[in-house]
Amino acid sequence: MTPALNVHAALSGKRVLITGSTGFLAKVVLEKLIRSVPDIARIVLVIRGGRGKTNGDARTRFERDIATSSVFDRLRAERPAFLAEFFAERIECVTGEVTAPCFGLKLTEFNALARRVDLVINAAASVNFREALDEALAINALSVQHVAELARAANAPLVQVSTCYVNGYNRGDMLEQNVTPARAAIPRHSDGHYDLYGLLQHLQHRVAAIKAETTDPEQLARRLTELGIAEANYHGWNDTYTFTKWMGEQLAMQAMRGKTLTIVRPSIIESTLQEPAPGWIEGVKVADAIILAYARGKTSFFPAKANEIVDIVPADLVANSIVLAAAEALTERGTMRIYQACTGSANPISVGRVIELFQTESQRNWRNYERLFYNEPKHGFRVVSRPVFLLMLRAMSLGATAWSGVRRLLGAGDSPKLEALRTTQLLALTFSFYTAPRYVFHNKSLMALAQRFGSEDRARYGVDPAVIDWPDYLCRIHMTGLNRYALRPRSPKSVEAAAAAATAPVAETEARPVKI
Repeated sequence: MTPALNVHAALSGKRVLITGSTGFLAKVVLEKLIRSVPDIARIVLVIRGGRGKTNGDARTRFERDIATSSVFDRLRAERPAFLAEFFAERIECVTGEVTAPCFGLKLTEFNALARRVDLVINAAASVNFREALDEALAINALSVQHVAELARAANAPLVQVSTCYVNGYNRGDMLEQNVTPARAAIPRHSDGHYDLYGLLQHLQHRVAAIKAETTDPEQLARRLTELGIAEANYHGWNDTYTFTKWMGEQLAMQAMRGKTLTIVRPSIIESTLQEPAPGWIEGVKVADAIILAYARGKTSFFPAKANEIVDIVPADLVANSIVLAAAEALTERGTMRIYQACTGSANPISVGRVIELFQTESQRNWRNYERLFYNEPKHGFRVVSRPVFLLMLRAMSLGATAWSGVRRLLGAGDSPKLEALRTTQLLALTFSFYTAPRYVFHNKSLMALAQRFGSEDRARYGVDPAVIDWPDYLCRIHMTGLNRYALRPRSPKSVEAAAAAATAPVAETEARPVKI
């Protein structure tokens, strides 16, 4: 029996436009398309021009920020001539700003671009959980309208990359369907999406009011960030990122009515499981910020629910989900679909188990991760309830604050203990929601989609989280990748400082801590 869907048949000869290509996930998608669908006609990258004369246009940024990425190391080693030719002849770079109507292009240029596109993948986003509200609205919500406008003009399917955490403060089993706000009531359209007209008017009015009465840039940024968090919490989300990503979904549904729209929601994206190389990652992600703080002695406890599921998904499984969704959208048009790329329902792992694996590996093999660990970890890492965390933080801060007061009188800066407490507090403020989950994400629809492809496609574009061996992935693959790809080599000065700190008396090491 011939499979209903085939990636090569769907994407061969097609022209694919991708936004957000300077980001981590989009790079994995781009590499996968180039390596696995070599007959793709063209990939168009909309890239914001750099600020200032030295940063250049989209092509300059592509050559500097994307083409040189280690994500292409495998292709550079296996097919260097093919990769060079593909970059030169089949990568089209468009200097544009997705937050602007028509991407900031002239209407004639925008329409001409639409005629050169068969599929749109929108991966542009601000993943800053505490972004100023106006910025988060612009990139995560309002820009979706501009991307959808291009997709409609091109009569092309739109694959919108979102996040499982648009589920906000809801509880229980989270299915692949539109999300009802957990708190505030928002009008719902008969087509199924939520009508954001009144909400957007309200948010933009509040942003304008703050801008009108605040002239200091730092104070303005702080107030807009606080506004975003307050509005997100009021309407049923933990942070500005997830709130505005949910709005982006609604605007995509509204703009693509009667057209082809697929929303792909990943959970917490971490390093790749297998491709293009095990452990490939760029930058420090959600879980990594806590690992890094522990490795540098900045924290040893964190508020979380040890027995609850933390949903981590390797980036290549997410990229494969996007490719399968794109192939389906090109083959079977006129439908709105939602898929969740997650692990919690099919291959769950608890917060406590993740901490146990990381801690064991750190204490046994810390020398293998020379960029991550400057010294042997002296303390364990504890997961505590939120009330206990607040009590511990308050008790420890009293002593650290008093000691820092003495140090300042002597002309020194704050103590390392106080800096560590501030780090712990900031990490908890930003990430504790993700380590104390109240729901389980399901991927039944995504798994059903994979079954509609042949065995070769299912092997090449694997999306099944059951293949993940968590101890192997977290300890051998992810920590190695974090050390190799995400962190820079230490400078000779930092190595010398760490060595001195490791052998100096306590009072001297506290006087000049090694910074993260």
